Amino acid sequence: SFLQGSKLEIPLWLAKGLYDSKRRIISVELPKIYREAWRTVFSADANVVDLHKMGPYYYGFGSQLLNFENPENPEIAQTILQATGGGSVLPVSDPVCSPQTFIARFRRIMDSSQNAYNEDTSALVARLDELERALFQVGQKGLNDFQCWEKGQASQITASSLVQNYGKRKLAEVDG
Repeated sequence: SFLQGSKLEIPLWLAKGLYDSKRRIISVELPKIYREAWRTVFSADANVVDLHKMGPYYYGFGSQLLNFENPENPEIAQTILQATGGGSVLPVSDPVCSPQTFIARFRRIMDSSQNAYNEDTSALVARLDELERALFQVGQKGLNDFQCWEKGQASQITASSLVQNYGKRKLAEVDG
């Protein structure tokens, strides 16, 4: 048994299971990287922060924190979710709430992925969140595919999987 007011570190899945806004079984304290001081750092220059060191799933974990009632949720959402395409949450009049974390880092990641052909990118990738690493890899693959095409090494043009799936869906609608 635990005394009321005890602080424990528990996994997110357990906190989500125990959290009930009506019964108040637990309250959730924000990790330091999602607090106002860090949001200020991100608004100054998001590119200097080593997100992987702070938590390899910064964007995903931050969006999960929004499931808990917290007075800072609008600012967290502004910093994280709007920047990844989640729509407008707050008017962007407060510089601390600006949605520049993902946007500023995304530009640098894509620029680096497109300008690092056959180079060692481990130093850059080491500082990235897992979502950012995936984006970097997509950018690198696009660059490599383009380089192959430019050299005449692309033997056949194929439809994207998105187009292929759309065609299958249309056929299913006609048959059904």
